[in-house]
Amino acid sequence: MASTPRYYVPHSSIWPIVGSIALFLTAFGAANFIQQSTEKVAAEGSFGAPILFVGLALLIFMMFGWFGTVIRENLNGMVSPQLDRSFRMGMFWFIVSEVMFFAAFFGTLFYARIISVPWLAGAGNKLETHLLLWPDFAETWPLFITPDGTTTETMGPWGLPFLNTVILVTSSITITFAHWALKKSNRLGLGLWLGLTVALGVTFLTLQVVEYQHAFAELGLSLGSGIYGSTFFMLTGFHGMHVTLGTIMLTVMLLRVIRGHFTPENHFAFEATSWYWHFVDVIWLFLFTFVYWF
Repeated sequence: MASTPRYYVPHSSIWPIVGSIALFLTAFGAANFIQQSTEKVAAEGSFGAPILFVGLALLIFMMFGWFGTVIRENLNGMVSPQLDRSFRMGMFWFIVSEVMFFAAFFGTLFYARIISVPWLAGAGNKLETHLLLWPDFAETWPLFITPDGTTTETMGPWGLPFLNTVILVTSSITITFAHWALKKSNRLGLGLWLGLTVALGVTFLTLQVVEYQHAFAELGLSLGSGIYGSTFFMLTGFHGMHVTLGTIMLTVMLLRVIRGHFTPENHFAFEATSWYWHFVDVIWLFLFTFVYWF
C-alpha cells in the first residue's frame, strides 16, 4: 500500500491578522491623505499621512516576520512537493491578478484615445454636442491643450524612456543568466549576474526620477494636466512602484544567495522573483510602445 505523501501544515500564526490590520490602515490612510490634499486641509488638521505611514511600517514589519518564518521552514526541510506546488500556483495567480491590474489602466488609456477623444471631436455624434462642450477641440493624441487652456508637452520616446527600455530588457537577460548559474551550482556567476540585475533595477528607478523631474519642470506634465498627464503618471508611476518592489525582492534574493540558501533543486523563491521581474519587464515594453511611442 502506497504511503500518503507528507504535507506540512503551518502552525497558527499572528501574521495574517497583522497583515490585515496593516492593509486596512494603509488603505484608510492613503484615501484620507489624498482627500485632504485635494481639499487643501491645514497641516494641523490632516491625519491621513500619519495613518498611512503607520500602515506601511506595519506592513513592512509583517513581511519581514512572515517571510522569515517561511524561509526558516524551508531551510528546515518542512516544505513538501505538494506545498511547493501550492507556492507556485499562488505566485502564478498573483501575477495573473497583476496583469488584470495593468489591463484596467491600459483599458483607460485606449478608451480615452479611441473613443473619448474622437467623440469630443464629433465622431459619431449626431447631436453635435461637442460644439457645446468644446467647439475648438482638436482630435489629436496626445492632447497638448487641456479644456482649461493649460498647454503641456509630451515625453519623447527616444531619450530616457528608450534607455530605460534597454536597461530593463538587459536585466531580463542577466536574471536569466543568474538562474542558469544557480542550476549549475555556479555560486560566483549567480552572485555576479544577480548583483548586476539589482544594479540595473536601481539605475532604472534613478533615471525615472530624473524623467519625472524633467516632466514636471520643463514639460508642464502632472496628474492634473489633462488625460495625457493623468494616464502617463498613472501607468508609469504604478509600473515604477512594481519595479521598486521587484528590486527589493532581487536584493533579498542576493542576500540569501550570499548566505547560501539556494540549491539547484530547491530555489523557488528565486524563481518566483525572476517570474515577477520578467512580468515587470514585459509591462514596460507595452508602456514604451503605447504611452511613449504611439
